Amino acid sequence: MIESSQKAPWYRRAAEVIPQHLVLKSIGTTIFISVFFAAYFYLLRHPASVPTVVPLTGLDRLIGFEPLALPVYLSLWVYVSLVPAFFSTRHELYVYGLAMALMCVVGLSIFYFWPTAVPPPEIDWARYPDMDFLKDIDASGNACPSLHVATALFSGVWLHRLLRRFGGPWWILSFNWAWCIGIIYSTLAIRQHVVIDVGAGLLLGGLAAWLSLRYRVQDLDKLRRIAH
Repeated sequence: MIESSQKAPWYRRAAEVIPQHLVLKSIGTTIFISVFFAAYFYLLRHPASVPTVVPLTGLDRLIGFEPLALPVYLSLWVYVSLVPAFFSTRHELYVYGLAMALMCVVGLSIFYFWPTAVPPPEIDWARYPDMDFLKDIDASGNACPSLHVATALFSGVWLHRLLRRFGGPWWILSFNWAWCIGIIYSTLAIRQHVVIDVGAGLLLGGLAAWLSLRYRVQDLDKLRRIAH
């Protein structure tokens, strides 16, 4: 049974784990995103002090404004929801969820103690109704570090690990990273963040991913020693 499962195509192996703990995955992801947004928008509307404006860099001036990047930016919430779907055990779900929560708490704590904002771009948002709608809902605060970037990288690293576990081919691994990079780029292209925000988000997301995967590997080693 195990041998036949290992010989199955990667996509079938991935599909087999999606129904496992489906209620926990669905409810947990929904609650997590809802709580995050509640905290995020509260801090956005009620900063503890006057936000510091994050300066532009030369790279910011080289990256052109691209409103067509908006769908890629919004696709983050689909992207982050994919990772929990591919876990087969509750333990992995808990490790991943705790690591993601701690990363978000660190980011939100920075927003509280050091509120930041991006410089207002010289763009007539009325010409871009979709973008104008986003700017009305998600103002240019809570800028540094970019949690949009941090969660994208965190999810990208974990999804890469899971796809490799299933034996995913190079093209699906490449697609994962193209999606992740596209989301990161979109934060700059729609002027929601600047390069310094992105760099800080990459640092936060990368560190959280490394620590969480390191903990998971050590945990699995302990389980193997117990089993033997």
